[in-house]
Amino acid sequence: MTAVLRSVFDWKIRGFRVTEIVGVAILAAVVVSVYFVKAQAARQSAEIAALQRDISDERQRMRLLIAETARLEEPGRLEALSRQAGLAPISVEQRIDLDSLPELAPVQGTPAPAAVDAEASQ
Repeated sequence: MTAVLRSVFDWKIRGFRVTEIVGVAILAAVVVSVYFVKAQAARQSAEIAALQRDISDERQRMRLLIAETARLEEPGRLEALSRQAGLAPISVEQRIDLDSLPELAPVQGTPAPAAVDAEASQ
């Protein structure tokens, strides 16, 4: 068995040992694979940086939208807008119970109050 192994290690092609040729081929394969892995890592690193920039931009946009929502929902602003529109809180006289609803329903053939208001504004 030792003689067989020795003959394999001593086997030469054009003056080079087969083990040297195999070793150089493996080394070349390792170098090429390391190059490709490094290039892939650089691409992924650039992609991660772009995604992190996108996340930061979206967070900034979200903060701006939250601030805008808070400004739009400000009670003082809403109260001023409702007064400009002629709106007011519901008074006690405007409240009715569920049993009184049929009395408020429009009679068949007469327009609903909203339709009358729309026609008057035209």
